[in-house]
Amino acid sequence: MAVGVKAKQSLGQNFLVDDNMARKIVDAINPTADDIVVEIGPGKGMITQFLQQRAKKLISVEIDQRLYDGLDIMFKLCENFELVKKDFLQIDLHDFHFDQKIRVVGNIPYNITSPIMFKIFGQRDVVQDLTLLVQKEVGQRVVSQPGGKDYGILAVLSQTIADVRLLFTVPPTVFQPRPKVDSALIQLTFTNERAAKIKNEKFFREIVKKAFGLRRKMLRNSLKDFAEQTSFDFTRRPEQLSVDEWIELANELFTP
Repeated sequence: MAVGVKAKQSLGQNFLVDDNMARKIVDAINPTADDIVVEIGPGKGMITQFLQQRAKKLISVEIDQRLYDGLDIMFKLCENFELVKKDFLQIDLHDFHFDQKIRVVGNIPYNITSPIMFKIFGQRDVVQDLTLLVQKEVGQRVVSQPGGKDYGILAVLSQTIADVRLLFTVPPTVFQPRPKVDSALIQLTFTNERAAKIKNEKFFREIVKKAFGLRRKMLRNSLKDFAEQTSFDFTRRPEQLSVDEWIELANELFTP
């Protein structure tokens, strides 16, 4: 393990340093001997070591060159382990060429949570599920329900394409350096049940983002350009619409 490597603030690193928490996280993921797992940011290998023992194949993607030697040494005898020395955001998951869907996991930097999630959303056709350690507030937004203060773009887009769960919260004390906020382990299991109903996914995303850009305004203000195209109740605010209603509204507004 790369013991002497200190976390880089520029990379948003908070290394997990607690064995028991690492085991708890991997138990929640529950990788099996049939699973191919892609790990975002193995860091010093705390979660990696337990994933490797249980998965059929583990591919860990790490951007920090200082960690390569430690990871190479730690897993050099593990035939089911592969270290990809790249930036995860620059990788196309389709390039792995597996004949089964992969499972993606990671303790990711808080400052690039959204880019990572939306990247995986765009490549979800090859992903079974996504399990991430994120800032607790982000986890709460992902699983939030209509009417709540946390319900917004992230909740609607996540719940459109996946069954979402906040598995448990994680205290700052298990990280080095300690973050100033609690974390949460979230899991998104991708499903096409809702997404298949959408006429045009790009238009759907644009409508949701446009409306929540003025979340305190009624739809007749945020979506005023579409007011004459629908019988939908435009006196409602964005956070009052369920995911199914967002799909219904976008489909009604979409013109090929």
